Amino acid sequence: MADYQVIDSRDGLADAVDAIASGTGPVAVDAERASGFRYSQRAYLIQVFRRDAGTFLFDPPPIGDFAPLQRAIGGEEWILHAASQDLACLREVGLDPARIFDTELGARLLGRPKVGLAAVVEDLLGITLAKEHSAADWSTRPIPQSWLRYAALDVEHLVDVRERMGDALDAADKQAIAAEEFQAVLEREAKPAPAEPWRRLSGIHGVRGQRALAVARALWTARDEYARDTDIAPGRLVPDAAIVSVAKTMPESKRALAELRTFTGRASRTEIDRWWAAIESGRSTTDLPAVRVPADTLPPARAWSTRNPEADARLKPARRALLEVAEAMEMPVENLLTPEYLRRVAWDPPEPATTDAIAAALVDLGAREWQVAATAQRIADAFVEAAQADDAAVTAGS
Repeated sequence: MADYQVIDSRDGLADAVDAIASGTGPVAVDAERASGFRYSQRAYLIQVFRRDAGTFLFDPPPIGDFAPLQRAIGGEEWILHAASQDLACLREVGLDPARIFDTELGARLLGRPKVGLAAVVEDLLGITLAKEHSAADWSTRPIPQSWLRYAALDVEHLVDVRERMGDALDAADKQAIAAEEFQAVLEREAKPAPAEPWRRLSGIHGVRGQRALAVARALWTARDEYARDTDIAPGRLVPDAAIVSVAKTMPESKRALAELRTFTGRASRTEIDRWWAAIESGRSTTDLPAVRVPADTLPPARAWSTRNPEADARLKPARRALLEVAEAMEMPVENLLTPEYLRRVAWDPPEPATTDAIAAALVDLGAREWQVAATAQRIADAFVEAAQADDAAVTAGS
């Protein structure tokens, strides 16, 4: 078995681009990051396969700009598996498809029970892929050959998978649905960064009082700055649980901090001065964070029966109705309609809640045309059912 070569120069990129441009058909693309190891979400390996051209493995950091490759394949269909996971890091180096075919999303629309790449390849092609390196640190250099073989296989079967899956989507009359979903993935905007990202610390809900929250915020900020500077995942430096533990115990000295057994992490002691300075900053600041902040989130559905009984009465029959539709269409209900969209219209429905009004509300939330066509009428009917049941209950009690 020949070794895979990693392309890590501009000259190597130029030669590869010539070969890829002379290939035929769609282009299979994948990217490997170092999530959990590095601060950034950049690509540390980009894999490309095209028939009559072969497989190419690129090392993005030394290459930098992939504009020549973008010019060569930008107008072709790109095949990706779980495209939403890779598009951001591909765009970061100048690779941005005009059209995609997402084999993971296609598998969902077809109602496949398992949608991971290995499962899809085995299901459609009868080929078993090993997934032993899926959580590897892809910033490692040199990349071991066993990892490179794994990465190459991630793209070498995608063209065949796309052909089989395309046929299955045609047979299920879901080709148009898939096209809408693929385009939605391409057009989806990145979520804006939260105003106070430190509030996402795991376990922060257990920290009591503004001063303790200020210490947690200061430690989070110090960790984030150091993680960014060193390009190391923040949780590897100091885990969230360690920050929360400090905020709860509030050690009185640097020595007490160093002796705190729950203050763990690879940089917990080597950067002790940094963390103690953050604690002192949190202790002395006059800019105290609010204990609670308003959020544009709905309460969990289990609390609706007491928080908003009318909304609860609308949500339950609507959920049952959409489950029936999803089963008839042989796809997961969450792909039929994003659950949050249903919760939103159930909590605060348009008035009057006609089919057209609900359809407009779903469009405003981000639902695709096919989703609206499949669900708006059923949601409206469920809301009517809920209203009629409420009227009957009032009449019976009067």
